[in-house]
Amino acid sequence: MNPANFRIRQAQKTSGFTLLEVLVSIVVLSFGLLGMVGLQAASLQANRDARLQSTAVVLARELAEMMRGNKDQALLATNNPYLTAELTSPLVAPTASYCLSVGQNCASTTAVAQAELTDWLARLDDALPGAHVRICRDSAPYGSDGRAVWACTSTDTTDPILVKIGWSRPSTKTGTTVDQAAQPSIVLPVTPGSTL
Repeated sequence: MNPANFRIRQAQKTSGFTLLEVLVSIVVLSFGLLGMVGLQAASLQANRDARLQSTAVVLARELAEMMRGNKDQALLATNNPYLTAELTSPLVAPTASYCLSVGQNCASTTAVAQAELTDWLARLDDALPGAHVRICRDSAPYGSDGRAVWACTSTDTTDPILVKIGWSRPSTKTGTTVDQAAQPSIVLPVTPGSTL
């Protein structure tokens, strides 16, 4: 056999194996990239959940501060305008009031409380998808399994006022929305502080 022909055949065999190795490495690389895409999607969902959780806490604290600022109404045993039954999106105040608008005056502290609650519920509904909320006095906000519950069992005015907030979250695993509002995600007690 001619040495030149031998080298040509050897080069053809080697180039064929190199092409196969390149194809295998592309397949392995694509599996790695698919894993990274899945991690990225999970990371984005966790980031969004954390942002919504933070927004809910900020809004709950804001309502607590409004209640502390209007303690005459927040401490009422009956007809307390801040206390609500469980509300689901779209959130509408039981007695809507808009007297805090520019150019208008609220006639009483009750009207102020109703206007604050109306505005707060609208912002909560805008900030959280499928928002649920309940503001009530409750001595047992958690069930026997340790999870928060919507039901409020207390009528005692010495029990703390709680702000319970839940919302729906989209799921990247199923491509659907998971209703996490079946139980509250945030349960914030309105602590007395120096003014309440």
